Amino acid sequence: MNVRPSLFHQKTMCDTLIVLIGPTGVGKTELSLSIAEHFRTSIVSADSRQLYADLKIGTAAPTPGQLAHVPHYFVGTLQLTDYYSAAQYETDVLAQLDILYQKHDTVVLTGGSMMYIDAICKGIDDIPTVDNETRQLMLQRYEQEGLDSLCAELKLLDPEYYKIVDLKNPKRVIHALEICYMTGKTYTSFRTRTHKERPFRIIKIGLTRDREELYDRINRRVDLMMQDGLLEEARQVYPYRQLNSLNTVGYKEMFKYLDGEWTLEFAIEKIKQNSRIYSRKQMTWFKRDKDIAWFHPDQQTEILQYIHSSLTTNH
Repeated sequence: MNVRPSLFHQKTMCDTLIVLIGPTGVGKTELSLSIAEHFRTSIVSADSRQLYADLKIGTAAPTPGQLAHVPHYFVGTLQLTDYYSAAQYETDVLAQLDILYQKHDTVVLTGGSMMYIDAICKGIDDIPTVDNETRQLMLQRYEQEGLDSLCAELKLLDPEYYKIVDLKNPKRVIHALEICYMTGKTYTSFRTRTHKERPFRIIKIGLTRDREELYDRINRRVDLMMQDGLLEEARQVYPYRQLNSLNTVGYKEMFKYLDGEWTLEFAIEKIKQNSRIYSRKQMTWFKRDKDIAWFHPDQQTEILQYIHSSLTTNH
């Protein structure tokens, strides 16, 4: 970015979290690096899949050069078999922010994982941590009985949550049943949706492009991932394909090819299609948040002006 820090520089009034969000492929990484450079600060990733060290290409994780240029946190810190949740992410990031704010007035949070962003900005309900015994029991039942059976049970144990949960998402269904079994209460009873106050200011910047422009970028990014070795990366993690960490666009489709069910060309087209579908889901989620100021990624100067204007207002 061709904007010097001195152009806008002034002391912030309090600790600030700049939240840079938008759909997959919109251009968050490049802009987050520019903003972090401008404020001479660090970046916290809000991408639930970039956490995994073995998923670099398919998650478009920051490159080694980018990681060396600007300090990043919560990138490549987990193994595929590690259990992780939005609630754990909330705890870990808030602890890291406490450390970062000792050195910086401003920190950048960027990513496209909607629940992870909400966990930091709004807070996650205080739902009990599932013990390992219950988790293993439910995973075993899922493998033996299938998702339909568990959905039917959830309908009996927590009909209210059954009405709103994505019944095709095994992670959500299983987690709700885990809580029901472990506590003897409904999962719904723990979902208070209380907005937690944060000890730092939050400035939300949303990035958007025309649909045709965004879709073209997504398609070209998938082609680039294939050139960079996505198939080989998928082949390396193929033995772990049943893990939730690999229930991810890019890998699911490659696994279909490796299983012999799809041709490679068809799998690549499905990655593009499913990425476009995911981008629409992200925008639907983000558009509900009226605190987000929307910009085209090319409006870098305007974005910085908006941030600095927000910094001069009261917390």
